[in-house]
Amino acid sequence: MSALAGQDQELPQPPPPPRPTLQEVTAAEDRIEELSDSEWESQDSEAQDSDTMATPKITPSEYVRSVTIPIQDKLATGTTEVQDETLEAVLPFLQGNPNDFELNMFGLPTLRKEAHIKFLKHALGRYPSNFAAMDAARPWLLYWSLQGLTALGHDVSEYGERVVSTFAPFQHPTGGFGGGHGQLPHLACSYAATLSLIIVGTPSAYDSINRRTMWHYLGRMKQPDGGFTMCPGGEEDTRGAFIALVIISLLNLPLDLPPDAPARKTGLTTFLDHLGDWIGRCQTFEGGISAAPGNEAHGAYAFCALGCLSIMGAPASTFNKYLDMPRLLHWMTARQSAPEGGFHGRTNKLVDGCYSHWIGGCWPLVEAAGYTNIWNRNALARYILAAAQFKKGGLVDKPGKRPDAYHTCYNLAGLSAAQWRFAYDGGVEVEGEVGKGDLGAAFCWRVEGEWEDQRVWGEGDTVRVVHPVFVVPWGKAEEARRYFEEKEGF
Repeated sequence: MSALAGQDQELPQPPPPPRPTLQEVTAAEDRIEELSDSEWESQDSEAQDSDTMATPKITPSEYVRSVTIPIQDKLATGTTEVQDETLEAVLPFLQGNPNDFELNMFGLPTLRKEAHIKFLKHALGRYPSNFAAMDAARPWLLYWSLQGLTALGHDVSEYGERVVSTFAPFQHPTGGFGGGHGQLPHLACSYAATLSLIIVGTPSAYDSINRRTMWHYLGRMKQPDGGFTMCPGGEEDTRGAFIALVIISLLNLPLDLPPDAPARKTGLTTFLDHLGDWIGRCQTFEGGISAAPGNEAHGAYAFCALGCLSIMGAPASTFNKYLDMPRLLHWMTARQSAPEGGFHGRTNKLVDGCYSHWIGGCWPLVEAAGYTNIWNRNALARYILAAAQFKKGGLVDKPGKRPDAYHTCYNLAGLSAAQWRFAYDGGVEVEGEVGKGDLGAAFCWRVEGEWEDQRVWGEGDTVRVVHPVFVVPWGKAEEARRYFEEKEGF
């Protein structure tokens, strides 16, 4: 298979850490002690007498000790044992440099762009026979690889014609894309195929998408309760809602349901009917967002729900209308692991590089709704640079795992979210008046520059800007929308 054709009280003694590495980062001599007034005065005097005032540098080991939770539960469970094992695997990379990578000025491994580019280009090649089970995921292999390459600054125009010809037989006559030639259409495949063609960004790539049949296909996925199924008779979840709005917005499809949409028989007339309320019902008692009402909160579904609401309108409006934001923020902040710095997707789960995007990517959207400076960007960047880079190229879930295009793509997207500052302005005049029609909210973003506060990456470690909603290279979504706005009809 080929991817391309307070008060003093007696406290209990803290339990000893279960692992030697953990004991090192909670050593007694590194605990915080209160300074006397004379010591404070001495330090102030020294600072004033200094000719140069530089930001003190902290070593990786000192950083890990500063963010390690000093209190540990004595109760041992299967979950705590696996968590300890994970820390044993991660901490050597956060404290040192086991792979002997080149270090940046902050003592962290540099982003090994060329090695990752080589890995992703290989991922676009031929696969051995044991990858046959991945045949229906071919659109995803293309998208993850193309998006990862562009985030690293690599020009993917060399793949343009091959991408178009690869997806041509994947497009179903009744609308949407399947996973391969002759396969039934599915929203997940349609999402990956559409984004891949948007990344290519040529007229032939745009025109290869049958917008009329896609519109009808999406109409058949619309459900009476407001949500979307992933395929006819398939599961209804927040992925479907996000994907449908991404495609409708990028391709500038009519917001009205097509005449043959089954949901019209229940009184629905547009793709947005009941959608916001349905997403609101997906918020759980924890505060996170699940795949569907009644399910467990999960990082990827949270991003899909927030992305969907960000396309429906300004985040400050839609988020506060349909979600309990204080509870959501509480849940999201709890997803950043300490001392690892990366994110995990569910309560009591392990750090995983893919959630650098699925949770990390939620934060620019939430910040656009007015909730700023809550997450730790630098901690995420530390995890990606120090612990998620595979020695031979590609990025991983966590140390000890193998690299793949999926984790490479979403680690890099998360790094973009950490490194760049975004702002939403519903009144901004977008060049070319793009996005002024239906579902134009996602085209009102701007990049305000790099994050500079105590950053831990050098100039060479910066990735290209990734659109916070569409997860494609910055500017590609606007180019596509402008192209389709200039077309008359389908």
